Amino acid sequence: MAKRIVVLGAGISGIGAAVLAKQKGFDVFVSDKGIIKDDNKAVLLNNEIEWEEGKHTYKQILNANEVIKSPGIPDTVDIIQQLAVKNIPIISEVEFAFRYTRAKIAAVTGSNGKTTTTLLLGHVLKSAGLDVLVAGNVGFGFALSIAERDYDYIVLELSSFQLDGIQNFRSDVAILLNITTDHLDRYDYKLENYAASKFRITKNQTEQDVLIYNSDDALIKVLNTKAKKLPISLKSEQTEGGFYNNNEIIINLNNKTMTMQELALQGKHNIFNSMAAAMAARVFEVKDTVIRQAMIDFQNVEHRLEYVLTVHGIDFVNDSKATNVNACWYALESMTKDVVWIVGGVDKGNDYTELASMVDEKVKAIICLGENNENIIDAFRGKVDTIVQASNMQEAVSQSYALARKEDVVLLSPACASFDLFANYEDRGFQFKKEVRNL
Repeated sequence: MAKRIVVLGAGISGIGAAVLAKQKGFDVFVSDKGIIKDDNKAVLLNNEIEWEEGKHTYKQILNANEVIKSPGIPDTVDIIQQLAVKNIPIISEVEFAFRYTRAKIAAVTGSNGKTTTTLLLGHVLKSAGLDVLVAGNVGFGFALSIAERDYDYIVLELSSFQLDGIQNFRSDVAILLNITTDHLDRYDYKLENYAASKFRITKNQTEQDVLIYNSDDALIKVLNTKAKKLPISLKSEQTEGGFYNNNEIIINLNNKTMTMQELALQGKHNIFNSMAAAMAARVFEVKDTVIRQAMIDFQNVEHRLEYVLTVHGIDFVNDSKATNVNACWYALESMTKDVVWIVGGVDKGNDYTELASMVDEKVKAIICLGENNENIIDAFRGKVDTIVQASNMQEAVSQSYALARKEDVVLLSPACASFDLFANYEDRGFQFKKEVRNL
């Protein structure tokens, strides 16, 4: 009798896992507490996969041999607790898809910069003429892609939630960019718990594998791993690893040195992301000339410091993907003009004092966009002359236009999740761009 796999959650990762499981001969059932999108229902029907929506039928779930859980479902919900009591293994889509690939894998995690670094490394490897899949939290679904065919190289962006669900997953190259306070509501508000999830990226690595890590981050320095450690730094020279000096990125590996000057992406954080991607590409033996050229012609990710338009000398920049304070700090740090800053949304326990010096140096006016702006107003009252509130994006953009002057920049960098007024950060970014174009 076929082994039974239950998939909880019918988003991209859940649908992909279900299709791959069906293809591999498992008895598959998909259950989603919410409503399943019509497109995803069509995929399930086409693959003759049983599903339910709007509920979890315990009888249909607790008879599973293994459960593949959406990363968005916390371990505290009742169905997960019940599965744990019955000792039914719960894994992530990443763990499941990993079983069916022979690719060389580069996995990227960190609180900030992982999407840019993932896309950048994918771009470099593709520029080298390699057969590459970019997946995980970005690009195509990992499992769904593997259901179609295998690849030679896979670059995965992995969140802490996805890493929580791995058991045997192993990457040839792991990249750990940084650890800052984010998603602490899922980790009992303890930074060490969140850090432990990120550290799982190197859990199964061997002496043959590589960990590229941020040596400027005190939390990451203490990490024990069997993998070869390659530090990257903006502050200190590395005999083996990457560092930044006199406007040059220097990559030292296996007694060979590569230098890079011109980059498509601006800002210190992007120097760091570029260093991580270049280091990984060197590990995969991509030629220096290919890496340099790919770094120059890379196009930035949408909603991440995305230049939108200049209206009457005012630049508008969409950084809607900045859903935490640290990402916002990097955005402000990269600004070279006076900033009218649109900020706010669902506050995940943010400490805005981390932004105080940046705001003091760069920001001339703040527009609070969200349903509860008290923490932001309290944090910056007296530090910025103008703080106003907006109840929707149209209002926020028109206020920013009125407050900005020629040679200023309007920056949407919310430092918060989007779920109070928008479907997600993409929706927030799209609405911002639409309203800017309507000016």
